[in-house]
Amino acid sequence: MGKLRKSVTAAIAAGLFFGGASAAVADSWHRLKMRSTGVHFKGSYKWEPKFVHRGGFHIDGTLEDTEADDGHNVYLRARVESYGWTRVKGVQKKTIHVNHVFFDGAVLETTEAEIQACRDRGSLRPDNCSKLRKFAR
Repeated sequence: MGKLRKSVTAAIAAGLFFGGASAAVADSWHRLKMRSTGVHFKGSYKWEPKFVHRGGFHIDGTLEDTEADDGHNVYLRARVESYGWTRVKGVQKKTIHVNHVFFDGAVLETTEAEIQACRDRGSLRPDNCSKLRKFAR
């Protein structure tokens, strides 16, 4: 009886270990690159688990103004769950570090996100942006 109980305990412990390892892989960082004329974002993203950073879409990387002499600023824009766009502003002529979590405050876990890197060309000309990237949990 003692060997059977030890075997069952070992099997349960192994299942919990490997189950936790697979959950950790699901929340790991993935590479993300976006580029358009005058702007470049290079970094990573991941989906935060429930109750961590509001279960949001987390990005971490660098936002670069690649045409410093054009007089225009750069920014990231993102939205979750089809709400309005949120901007993370860059700095003209510089590369900045961006670490931001986009989330839907009405739910425990955000499931959809869209993001772009853009160059702000003012009110008279349309901004130019990278291809719209869509993500689903």
